[in-house]
Amino acid sequence: MMASLGEDLFNGNPRVLIKPNLLSPAKPERAVLTHPLVVRAVAEYVLNKGGRPQISDSPALGSFEKLLREGGYSKAFQGLDVSFQPLEESVWVDIGEPFGRIEIAKDVMEADVVVNLAKLKTHSQMLLTLGIKNLFGCIVGLRKPEWHLRAGVDREVFARLLVQIYKAIQPAVTIVDGILAMEGQGPGKSGTPRRLDVLVGSRSAIEADRAICRMLGMEPDALLTNRAAANMGLVSKEVYINGDFHIIHDFKLPTLGPVTFGPRLLQPVIRKHLVQRPVVDGKLCKNCAECRQYCPAQAISFNRGRMIFDYDRCIRCYCCAEICPYGAVQAVETLPGKIIRRFSKIQNKHSKEVNHGRH
Repeated sequence: MMASLGEDLFNGNPRVLIKPNLLSPAKPERAVLTHPLVVRAVAEYVLNKGGRPQISDSPALGSFEKLLREGGYSKAFQGLDVSFQPLEESVWVDIGEPFGRIEIAKDVMEADVVVNLAKLKTHSQMLLTLGIKNLFGCIVGLRKPEWHLRAGVDREVFARLLVQIYKAIQPAVTIVDGILAMEGQGPGKSGTPRRLDVLVGSRSAIEADRAICRMLGMEPDALLTNRAAANMGLVSKEVYINGDFHIIHDFKLPTLGPVTFGPRLLQPVIRKHLVQRPVVDGKLCKNCAECRQYCPAQAISFNRGRMIFDYDRCIRCYCCAEICPYGAVQAVETLPGKIIRRFSKIQNKHSKEVNHGRH
């Protein structure tokens, strides 16, 4: 695959930063991380072409050493001269309005070549985390939840931020590991592994993401990062797809309920009782408090060994579900919210049928 994307990338002994999805410590069979053998294959290719590979990310949870050990990287990379480095230092980069100058990992911005090595997973906040979303890991440490808080409840603002980070980094190649993908309540351990046996690669992460959406039987613009890229004029008119392309009709996506709706005066009540929200499974929760430390809105507390959400403060970013080491937090629709959503779908369908009859 790398050869088909161009061998000219690694001329002149370049420093090549490989950016996999290293969210948190998890075994390969959980499908949380880019599979270590996929990462090794890319690193070997870079070495064979004369490049100097460095494999880096900024995990949301756990030590980098634990992640490499539990994720199978330490074992998979035995005997290979490759550097693993966590992303720790940042530099200021102007990514354009409305965000201006933001901090992005120094190693990423100073690399000669960036290879974006994503994982095909669902995402409870953004529907899917693919090539574009993978580069959010280039925002170091706790600056990630800070950006969640700054974007607040507006998913479209967050999607535009992700696209502008991608534009600033400009990875030379994007490869999405969908051999063992994740469906359901991803992207953390609440998701369900699903074997798809696909690798998708492109010079453009945008086009890779759009192709994957079509493969999963959905309109590309249903993914907000794709829509943001289209609004910014970054979508190619002609895309050539080389290889087998089978539509997967039964891939389980998370339900993305509205984050807020209705009259402003009633929104606090609506958010509390009608809007989808994170819910903890008390049988799985170990009271480790990792979610409380990572929550950008400080909406989580513990009382007598019980985890409590402040849904008035919660911005529905689902960082808690993303980083929970036990898969104890999931995005759940309230019963009244589910009834209203289904009623609205029936109403919309009826309206379309009436309008079609008039024409």
